[in-house]
Amino acid sequence: MAVYTHIGSEDMAAILAAFGVGTLISAKGIAEGVENTNYFVEASSGRFILTVYEKRVEVADLPFFLSLLDHLADKGCPVPRTMHLANGGQLMQWQGKYLALIEFLPGVSVSAPTPAKARAVGSALGELHHAVADFPLNRANTLGPEGWFALAEQCGGALDTIKPGLQARVAEECAYMRAHWPHDLPRSVIHADLFPDNVLMNGDSVSGLIDFYFACYDVRAWDLAVTHIAWSFAGQDQRFNGDVGDALIAGYEATHPLSQAERDAFPILARGACLRFLLTRSWDWLNTPADALVKRHDPLAMLARLEHYAK
Repeated sequence: MAVYTHIGSEDMAAILAAFGVGTLISAKGIAEGVENTNYFVEASSGRFILTVYEKRVEVADLPFFLSLLDHLADKGCPVPRTMHLANGGQLMQWQGKYLALIEFLPGVSVSAPTPAKARAVGSALGELHHAVADFPLNRANTLGPEGWFALAEQCGGALDTIKPGLQARVAEECAYMRAHWPHDLPRSVIHADLFPDNVLMNGDSVSGLIDFYFACYDVRAWDLAVTHIAWSFAGQDQRFNGDVGDALIAGYEATHPLSQAERDAFPILARGACLRFLLTRSWDWLNTPADALVKRHDPLAMLARLEHYAK
């Protein structure tokens, strides 16, 4: 269970009171957390998620993430609002750590996306990109192309322990990205991690977009490419589902049409998305103990997806 910081009922009640959400009814640690500690909390005024930010989070980035949630919620996007302290702040310090309290949104994450669900997600992403047009804050993408190249160097020959020949394949792909990555496409704040487990759904409708902790300012269409590689493959063999992928793009274009330059660059953007997650997953695979609380994702799933787009 990935609850790194334990909070007793008396402290939890005091925290809820500080955020002005009433009295504590119940609180339960969420096992699925990997980066931070999360609690599902029920208070007299509603249900919330309490996040305790652990060591891997840059505290300086938190105002960007939390302000983005409130901005998007104000624009009508299905994202959770943050709760504020009496002084208007979104962050509380408790025993040397920072805490934030956000709304709980109903819905479930899907494990087998359908075209109807994918279309709804694409539409929601397009609406998000409209909504951030006047968001005043900024954050660089530390996991853009230069970050991929650095990770490839850091992993080095250890990549071949994951799969023989992987180091050479990654080097080949990095060289391709250096030569072909588009630098003149429109940019905006993006989610950058809209995998199915970061989308809550009610039937075929999106009820929540969550986990904005990779959000940053980068190529806007790359956000759609990340979502495309995340939603369009299924099964042990990483089989591509073209109907799902096409529906995702159609839903996006219904709310935020792509330019011809973005369409032309999309295969390269998708390859870059696969390379990004192949390398971050490889790094975690090589550096996270097998018995750690953090779940390691198989990097070879991303290699299979990369080869699809590289055809």
